Amino acid sequence: MTVEHRRGVVVLALVAAFMVYADGTIVNVTLAQLATHLNGSRAELEWAINAYTLSFAAVMLGAGAITDTLGAKRAFVAGLLIFTGSSAVCALATSMLMLNLARLVQGAGAALLLPSALVLATASATDEHTRNRLVSWWAAAGGVGMAAGPLLGGGLVALADWRAVFAVNVVIGIPAIIWSLLAMPSVVRRGRRLDLAGMATATVLIGGLVFTLIEAPGLGWHPAVITAAALAVAGLAGFVLVERSVREPLLPPGVYSDRRFVATAVQGGLFNFAFYGVLFALSLMLQQGRGFSALVSGLLFLPLTGLISLSNLCSAPLTRRFGRPVILSVGYAVFAIALLGLAWAGTSTALWPLVLALIPAGFSSGLVVPTMTTQAIGAVEPTLHGAASAAFNTSRQIGGAIGVATFGPLLGTSHNLTSGFVTCVLVAAGAAVLALLLTAVSRLSRTVEPTGLVRTRNLSRT
Repeated sequence: MTVEHRRGVVVLALVAAFMVYADGTIVNVTLAQLATHLNGSRAELEWAINAYTLSFAAVMLGAGAITDTLGAKRAFVAGLLIFTGSSAVCALATSMLMLNLARLVQGAGAALLLPSALVLATASATDEHTRNRLVSWWAAAGGVGMAAGPLLGGGLVALADWRAVFAVNVVIGIPAIIWSLLAMPSVVRRGRRLDLAGMATATVLIGGLVFTLIEAPGLGWHPAVITAAALAVAGLAGFVLVERSVREPLLPPGVYSDRRFVATAVQGGLFNFAFYGVLFALSLMLQQGRGFSALVSGLLFLPLTGLISLSNLCSAPLTRRFGRPVILSVGYAVFAIALLGLAWAGTSTALWPLVLALIPAGFSSGLVVPTMTTQAIGAVEPTLHGAASAAFNTSRQIGGAIGVATFGPLLGTSHNLTSGFVTCVLVAAGAAVLALLLTAVSRLSRTVEPTGLVRTRNLSRT
């Protein structure tokens, strides 16, 4: 692969990360307009966020296997086509049902994009430091997308309406598709059989689980909730049976047998639970509780999301200097303290305490995400990077869906959003503390080098 091709592949991977993460935050500032224009209820507004997250999580494990089996380029192009086409349907939606169904498809496209983009971004890495730097760039692109989401969404809503929020994906997606078809070389990770039975049972398991967690607080023992829970149990049983019997399982033992990877995956779920739950609660509190416009709300998000991009770029050199456990410990400690400050700021009528609390929350978030990502990938052999990336991001997406589903009922009605917001943020701080405690799980573990050699070393400096 020439230098120009390597750069082009990395750029495309960064664009994909931007699109996927921007769509995780950009819709938050449209909630008030969706409630008015499409008569969206609180549950339907939650689904505008969680429909994307549900299918993202449900398809993610299979997407990792597809990336490893068919090659990153094919998975990447397929993901772009699905993501861009479903974004166009979202922009044309005439009801919340149509919008949320299109969001389900959009999440499936994002699930194909994310692991293939990460594999593409790191394909040219020949050593650990280079891989860490490329992952930091990839994470920074996602951080820029996350940062730009609320502000870009607020500006688009102010200039046009909520439909422009989805149309912007089409504007970015079509040139990216053309570029990838014409200029991207193939990057094949390994010749691996596609575990279709494992993909099907994993999708049923995760889809049923996330649906149950989203709807159970509001519906209780509704037939739909009972059915989803039963499907999740059946999916779990089927997944275990299938994975034990196939020669090349969807989730290889090399991925989940490393305790460092498992601990990092749980950390990722806890982080997304806190971050996306708070993002959802903060959006409604600012717009419905305090009456701010979508544009002003997007600007108020900037201290949180904007600093993520900066700290993403700082993550690799800081990790090299102090080690991953130190960065994760400090990052989660600062994140938890910032959330406690945000809970206090939520009781104040002034805006400056809220903005002040969002600054360390954003910076610490940007430190922990790429550090967790490189730790998860570094725990397995290079041939399993696609599967590891998919499993790690599946855990994160499930955590985010649970966060939004949990914080929706906790937030309460528009007449009592302040106390509900404080409760949400305190719960998020508790999740951050749990993630902090997990950094002590694996101080000594197997580490896989880029060359495939496995050695044991003290992780206090890795």
